[in-house]
Amino acid sequence: MSAPFIPGAEPWSSTGGTRGVLVLHGFTGNPQSMRPLAEAIAAAGYTVDLPVLPGHGTTLSDMLPTRWEDWWEAADAAYRALGDRCTTVAVAGLSMGGTLACALAEAHPDVAGLSLVNPLIVAPDEEFRRGIQALLDEGTEVFDAIGSDIAKDGATEAAYPGTPLAAALSLFEGADRVRSRLTDIRSPLLLFSSRQDHVVEPVSGDVLADSVAGRLERVFLERSYHVATLDWDAPEIESRTVGFLHQVLGGSGGPG
Repeated sequence: MSAPFIPGAEPWSSTGGTRGVLVLHGFTGNPQSMRPLAEAIAAAGYTVDLPVLPGHGTTLSDMLPTRWEDWWEAADAAYRALGDRCTTVAVAGLSMGGTLACALAEAHPDVAGLSLVNPLIVAPDEEFRRGIQALLDEGTEVFDAIGSDIAKDGATEAAYPGTPLAAALSLFEGADRVRSRLTDIRSPLLLFSSRQDHVVEPVSGDVLADSVAGRLERVFLERSYHVATLDWDAPEIESRTVGFLHQVLGGSGGPG
């Protein structure tokens, strides 16, 4: 049985018009990092679903046994459920949430659009992964935390205080599979890339921008680190995402 949610880490949803937006958080994070963006999208009239991915938002021990397949199945189920309620659905994601959003667009050509913030596309190399596996073989299950990479003073991500290593290896394998199918993505894509990111290498954004088949707009964030949705550039991310959704979803979130 999972532990109680970290305050602010609960799933969140808002019922608006007939057009929906699925919002996905990152690895070791939770909905707290995406709540302001989700609320901005909801305020524009869209129906929004911001779920908690398996193993997240409670305690680190809950995440230890989870793997890419768990997060993918949860994201896919959430997309399908939102699609049952809405005429069309777009997806927004941060970090691993962006990886999952790309996976959804690869599996579902009807994804109306993607708004991604520092998505993981290019996973660490084999040498780095062998180092992680060596730690696991020695009995180390958790390493240093990667959360709360934010430039803005006083802003904090309610992420886990450590990184589960086996889950990280699984994430890298998932990112490899997503990267191998990027040319299948034909959905319009709005990509936010932080100039300084201490979690995901900028090459992820470069490879994504060079590979997708659909229309892509890339916005470089000059003042924010990895968790840009809680950083200095959050207002720009929110306003540009809402404007992008107006384009790809055919106007406001209301009926029609």
